[in-house]
Amino acid sequence: MAPAQVRYDADGVHAVLADLDRPCYIVSGGGRMGATSEPPHPGAGFTVLAAVAPQQPDRLGSAEFRRHHGVRYAYMTGAMAGGISCEDFVIAAARAGHLASFGAAGLPEARIDSALERLEHALGSTGVPYACNLIHNPMAPGQERACIDACLRHRVRCVEASAFVQLTPDLVRYRLAGLHRAQDPTGVRAEHRVVAKVSRPETAGLFLRPAPEELTAALVSDGRVTAEQAELARTVPLADDITVEADSGGHTDRRPLAVLLPAVIRLRDRAARENPATARVRVGAAGGIGTPEAVVAALALGAAYVVTGSVNQAATEAGTSPAVKRLLADAGLADCTMAPAADLFEQGVTVQVLARGTMFPGHASRLYRLYRDHDSLAALPPTERRYLEQRVLRRPLDEVWRDTADYLATHHPAWCERAERDHKFRMAVVFRWYLAMASRWAVTGEAARKGDWQIWCGPAMGAFNAWTAGTVLADPDRRHVTAIAHHLLHGAAFHARITQLQLAGVRLPAACAEYRLQS
Repeated sequence: MAPAQVRYDADGVHAVLADLDRPCYIVSGGGRMGATSEPPHPGAGFTVLAAVAPQQPDRLGSAEFRRHHGVRYAYMTGAMAGGISCEDFVIAAARAGHLASFGAAGLPEARIDSALERLEHALGSTGVPYACNLIHNPMAPGQERACIDACLRHRVRCVEASAFVQLTPDLVRYRLAGLHRAQDPTGVRAEHRVVAKVSRPETAGLFLRPAPEELTAALVSDGRVTAEQAELARTVPLADDITVEADSGGHTDRRPLAVLLPAVIRLRDRAARENPATARVRVGAAGGIGTPEAVVAALALGAAYVVTGSVNQAATEAGTSPAVKRLLADAGLADCTMAPAADLFEQGVTVQVLARGTMFPGHASRLYRLYRDHDSLAALPPTERRYLEQRVLRRPLDEVWRDTADYLATHHPAWCERAERDHKFRMAVVFRWYLAMASRWAVTGEAARKGDWQIWCGPAMGAFNAWTAGTVLADPDRRHVTAIAHHLLHGAAFHARITQLQLAGVRLPAACAEYRLQS
């Protein structure tokens, strides 16, 4: 056997570690630490300190997740609302072997329908898997129903269910409509997959159990699912996968992943004692995934897969404006803040947004304070009214109300009627006009409203920028979604080996232990 070729220089050790297809042996000889890919043999003249196996990026995470969804990587690009995770974005990510979710939330029915039609032809017809986001909106259940109708019409096989605090008939209808008897140990084949995104253990519990009997019975009574499907549903958890969302952009409870993820995994394991089928529900991680080290940390905590969000909004294929992508590329770790949410404004719910380069967070917070402290638009102090009309809305309040009323009369007539008689509610919908438009101005890059852009963003964006500084991915024009995923996964595979060595007591010099991001 030929003697092992040991590399002792920093570049050489790094090269051995970065050769992810081969094993790596860290050795000591002559008072120096080195590395080799060759199996050592007796009498080689050095001592083996530790060894790590090959670690390909497509072997990270759960093999069952990859098999179940038909993807190459245990990596998902989460939906970004308003079509920011648009058709081009989903097509690029899906064809590269990732589970990509279309951002249907907040889009009109016609836009969702046309997008899913395109995805059906571009991906579904060739067997490439993808998903569509389904966001829970208790204020407008018709939007959820329209999204599910479009998913069924265009044979979407997976939905990413977000912001659910209770189960709804349409989500259950989607799950049950894909259930069939199967000749396998489970006895059930589920054509419709559900990936539930949650930020609380109690919400995760809803998806770990079978669909509630009262909902399935009502669906059978309405002829929306069959009696056989309702029977099969008794043994099938509502979700195939549960994504635990920690500190993220947009809606977030900002809980630490290290606390939340193990809690949901324990909940899943306890539930499996009563229903063995629950053991098959995989638990993934989202929120704060912006560096290879974050991917490794999530997997070490027990995540079956990882979901990226904020970093994808800066991707070249993302359906937001180039100017927004440039702002995101300059974001630091501390450049995010919380601001009132458009969909749950009256309840005081907030979303995490970019603070750098926009005055939206301050303007939105001012609107909520005024709503909280006053009973109507007419009750606003004259100085506050002038400030709103000149600095925030940049239009007379009466004009904004007329436009809002026209929209509500067409899309939500019950809301319009309520706003006509309830002046507090009228104030809420006028203020929500600004919050809704602020995200659209960002997507379209409305230059005149740059100071009002609402850009959903979490701290992962700042971490990503710090990691990619001085590299090819520092350039916003080169941040393709496939490049982002490639480097996160290859970097994670590299750092997984570094972590194993550290656990074995081996401390490598920094020059050897950092993934070198290249084009």
